[in-house]
Amino acid sequence: QVQLVESGGGLVQAGGSLKLSCAASGRTFSTYAMGWFRQAPGKEREFVAAITPSGGSTFYADSVKGRFTISRDNAKNTVDLQMNSLKPEDAAVYYCAARLYSSSYRGSSYSSRYTYQYWGQGTQVTVSS
Repeated sequence: QVQLVESGGGLVQAGGSLKLSCAASGRTFSTYAMGWFRQAPGKEREFVAAITPSGGSTFYADSVKGRFTISRDNAKNTVDLQMNSLKPEDAAVYYCAARLYSSSYRGSSYSSRYTYQYWGQGTQVTVSS
């Protein structure tokens, strides 16, 4: 059982920056792949970024590549999402998610929301133009 709590959301002007943080419970954080997803009104939840358990590899949606950076600190059980050059279309509720190992998703893309087992409550990001 993994508990995830996001923080750092808020209102920012287009072109500005925000850093989201996610704190995870448990003693095995370093074995989870972690992801950030977002959901805008009327839209499906979509992949934003992911990071492998040791932090050795990162993955980004094309829409945020070059603007967002995902990182993790396994000593602190945290994963962050630094968001720069924010655009109005980035406005959404952002969710932190944990993906535990399972043979059922072996070979699956880190971008698939269906492969993540635990989710935070979400934090709102609003971007004004």
